[in-house]
Amino acid sequence: MENIEQNVKNLLSTIPEYNPFGEKITLVAAVKTQTAEDINRAVAAGITDIGDNHVQEFRDKYGEITPQARRHFIGRLQTNKIKYLLGKCDLFHSVDRFSLATELSERSLNAGVTSEVLLQINIGREQSKSGFDPDCCEQAYAQVAKLPALRIRGLMAMLPLTEDERALICLAQQMRKKYDTLRAYAPEINCLSMGMSGDYRICIEAGSNMIRLGTAIFGNRKQNA
Repeated sequence: MENIEQNVKNLLSTIPEYNPFGEKITLVAAVKTQTAEDINRAVAAGITDIGDNHVQEFRDKYGEITPQARRHFIGRLQTNKIKYLLGKCDLFHSVDRFSLATELSERSLNAGVTSEVLLQINIGREQSKSGFDPDCCEQAYAQVAKLPALRIRGLMAMLPLTEDERALICLAQQMRKKYDTLRAYAPEINCLSMGMSGDYRICIEAGSNMIRLGTAIFGNRKQNA
């Protein structure tokens, strides 16, 4: 059995409390395929935020997971499944297209809630990933910011899977620049969600203040869970 408690302790002792810009770093535990029991073990060990990739998992486990954890949705979201997350998700990381933002806005307005969101930027311009074009970051912000019942809190990105560390550093730094550009005229923005188990150190050094770790906490994913 994976020693989740020890993994959490090790991470919390090694991940810096603040990034080089003096911003506190939030560790979001990516809980895809994990049991409610193991998720609760991680929270009891010190995890404050957890992130789901799939709506069905979020819905099925919602009542079994301790309410003290702040809930994030970090996976690709289909518009017809928004209803299962409204009022239960503290932060949507993957608003990757205007049509999704529009639907989330309408449903949030009808439900009488304000949904906090991050705009997903396809910083590596990968065909296999969704997200707004990096060159359209400011336009995307301006467009989505006009929608009611949404509050944009920042940006999210996933770096490409590559061993070219210099390329990753460059992309992470580009994301930080885009984040800083938006913050210059949108002070409510305070979140740059970037970094997973394989690249979070690079992302923190570049200025990420929110990282999403799964394997580093729970070990290799349970394929048939």
